[in-house]
Amino acid sequence: MTFGLVNVPVKLYSATEDHDIKLNMVHGEDGGRIRYERRCEKCNKKVAWEDIAKAYNDGERTVVLTDEDLASLPAERDREIEVVQFVPTDQIDPIVFGRSYYLEPDSKSPKAYLLLRETLKRTNLTAVTSFALRNKTRLGALRVKDEVLVLQSMLWADEVREADFPVTRSRAKISDSELKMSAALVDQFSSDFTPEAFTDEYQEELGRLIEAKLEQGDAVGTEDTFGPRAEEEGEDAEVVDLMEALKRSIAQRKESKSAGKAGKKGA
Repeated sequence: MTFGLVNVPVKLYSATEDHDIKLNMVHGEDGGRIRYERRCEKCNKKVAWEDIAKAYNDGERTVVLTDEDLASLPAERDREIEVVQFVPTDQIDPIVFGRSYYLEPDSKSPKAYLLLRETLKRTNLTAVTSFALRNKTRLGALRVKDEVLVLQSMLWADEVREADFPVTRSRAKISDSELKMSAALVDQFSSDFTPEAFTDEYQEELGRLIEAKLEQGDAVGTEDTFGPRAEEEGEDAEVVDLMEALKRSIAQRKESKSAGKAGKKGA
C-alpha cells in the first residue's frame, strides 16, 4: 500500500463471512444430486475448467479472451493499494460500500502501518484508495477499526442508480403534530447499537428444520415437525389514519419497556 512516498507492506484478508446454510439441488423424487455440466453448445462436449476462456459479444462478433490476455492488463498485474485522496467520512454515502478486508502489516517493522493508522485516527478522515482485485480495478475506503486498518471496496459512481420514484416528487403535506408524534415514536426505539443483539432468524429456523428432519426422518412433514402455523392476532394490519398508527406504536413500545423492566425486577 502506498501513502504518498510511504510504502506500507500489508497482507489482505476478508473481514466478513457468509453464515448462510448451504443447500444443494436434488431430484425431489429420489434425492439424487443435480449438477451443472460445462458443455460446449458447438461441439456438445464437456469442457474442463482449464479449457474455459472468457468472451465478449457485441451482437455480431465475439472476441475470445484467454487468461493470458487478461493477465497482461496493467490493473491485473498491479498489486498496489494506492491512497489517492483523504476525504471527510460523512461525504461517502454508505450505499457505495461493498466487501470489507482487514489489512495486516507485512514487514519486520510495522512503523509505516502504525503511522497511517494514527494519521487516520487523528484527522478523522477516510482515505480513498485505488486497487485491483479479481480482474477488476476498484475504488476503496480505508479506515480504522479496533486498531486495525480496514479496506472497504466501493462502487463506481456510474454503478449507483438514481432513485426516480413517484414518492420523491410527492406534494403530500406533513403536519407538525404528525412530526411530533413520529419523533416520540423514534425516541421510544432509541438506544445504542449492539450488533450482537440481532440474529438471522431465517437461518436459525432453517437450521432447526434440518435438525428436526434428521432426527425424525425425511418422511416427516413441516407441520408435523413444527406444528400448525399460529394465526396472527390483532386487528387488520392496514391502518389508514397515520396519527392513530403512531399513537398505537408508542403505546405498544411503552408497554414492551414496562414489561421488560417488570421482568428484570421479578428476576
